[in-house]
This record gives sequence, C-alpha cells and structure tokens, in this order.
Amino acid sequence: MKQIEIANSSRREFLLAGAALSLTTTASGQNASSEAGSRKLTAGTVIDRIKANIGIPWRQQTVDNLIAGSPDTPVKGIATTMMATLEVCKKAHAGGKNMVITHESTFFSHQDTIDHLTDDATYLCKRDFLNQNGMAVFHFHDHWHGRHPDGIAEGMVRELGWGGNAEQDNPKLLNFPGTPLAKFAQDMQTKLGVRTMRVLGDPNLRVNRVITSWGYVGAGIPLISRDDVDVLVCGETREWELVEYVQDMIACGKKKAMIVVGHVVSEQAGMKVCAEWLKPLVPEVPVEFIAASEPFWRPDKPWHSRT
Repeated sequence: MKQIEIANSSRREFLLAGAALSLTTTASGQNASSEAGSRKLTAGTVIDRIKANIGIPWRQQTVDNLIAGSPDTPVKGIATTMMATLEVCKKAHAGGKNMVITHESTFFSHQDTIDHLTDDATYLCKRDFLNQNGMAVFHFHDHWHGRHPDGIAEGMVRELGWGGNAEQDNPKLLNFPGTPLAKFAQDMQTKLGVRTMRVLGDPNLRVNRVITSWGYVGAGIPLISRDDVDVLVCGETREWELVEYVQDMIACGKKKAMIVVGHVVSEQAGMKVCAEWLKPLVPEVPVEFIAASEPFWRPDKPWHSRT
C-alpha cells in the first residue's frame, strides 16, 4: 500500500513539476516576445542599416548626416524625397511618417549650416515643426550618388524609359537613334511632368549621344565639349558660365545642345528608387516616396498645372 502511495506521490510531483516548467517556459517566451516588441526602430538604427548596405565605405567628410531629431528618435514610418521642403515634411507627418530621408538639404545650404539662421523666421518655423512633431531628417546625398549604380541616375533612366539606351557601365551616357531635339525634349517633358524645362540648341538637331549630369552641374564644359556627345542634360547650372559656353559652341558651328530640366525634377525619380531599396532594410515600418513639388511655373500656365 505504501508503495502505491509513494508511486502516486511521485507521479503527482512529476506532473506538478512539468506544469511549473511549462508555465515558466510560456512566461519566458511571452517576456521575450514582449521585450522584442518593445524594442522600437530608431533613426540611428535606420542610418546604421543604410551604412551597412550601401555597398561603399562611409566617408569621414560627408553631408550625409542626421539634420533633425536624434539617433534615439523612435521611427514610426519613413518618407524618402528629393528635397525635404516644409510641404514634404507636412505630408510625411500627415501620413504617419516621422523620418524623412532627403537627397538635398533641409536648411537651405548643401552643408545644412544654420549658424547664420539662428534668428531667421523661416528656419525657426521649419525647425519648430520638425521638433514639435518628433521628426527626424537624414540627408542622404553623397553615398546615394556614390552607390553602384548611382541611385539618382538609375532612377532617372528608369523614369524616362531610357534603360535600353544607357551604356552598360555608365548610366549617365546614353545612345539614341537620331531623334530631333524638339521631339526628344518634348518626350522628356511629358515623362517627367516638367512645367519649366529649358532647351538650348537647334530644334532639328539629331540627338545621337547624350550625357547627363542630374542635379547641379558646375564643371559641365568637359562634358559638353566631348566629340562623342551631342546633348548635355542637367538639372541646373550657372547661365553666365556653362550656358554661355554652349551658346558660343553653337555660334562656332558645333552641333550641340543642352537641356536644363530643373534641379528638383532632375533627381526626383532617384529617391523613388531609394524608397524601394530601403523597404527590405526596415521591415518594421512603412516606407513611402513623397515627391517634392517643382518650384517654378510659367506665366502662360496656372501654377497648379503640371504641363
């Protein structure tokens, strides 16, 4: 009889111990799950993932820095854009995106220098909006251009449908079948939805070879003066330097042309590609591309018209 009691007691102890172990394991799992869920994605983590996946060494001297917010800012959603205008930042905030990854500056200079803006009403308005809404802004210029292939060039070639025209090892050099300049420019205007694109050169010039410099081009003379280039496409440049040079080239009998798209539009599609590239790196939050508005309009067209 005692043997049976001992056996039953041992069995009860075994079952109780197993139940306790099961509860402990379950609680431990719940705690781990809860702990993992409590770890928030931060702006610093997003930037670290960008650095780890961009494919080139991170520069010591770069404008690619966190401009607003802090590395500890919790990230609820990310918006990529060509330029973090206040309009873009407000759209991002309205859409639940509190981190903006911008290709160009936030505070009106390439280096985002604010020493001369400390009492400026426009700077303070924008800064206060970002701070009050817990937003972080990351300037992503140098390394997105330095990526292989250049992220901006890749996006613009894709947007324009020029993938089959690009040189295999250089998406900034493209070949075309002698398209008249006027038609070539009109096609670009339609595909990019540009209001104020400008063209310099003979409308009947046959476009065979194009070199692009998306965004601002300073040293454009070596590009347009190449014997194997007909047209230089850029975002913006100085009219009293490069534009004058191209005018004089044409006056000297050279068959050359230049298309000035506008800085914002000329790099916009590259940040659309950036959003696609970024999504797998930050699966915790939604990522959205927000277009920056083209700033200019023509007197013969209303400002809200895209063409």
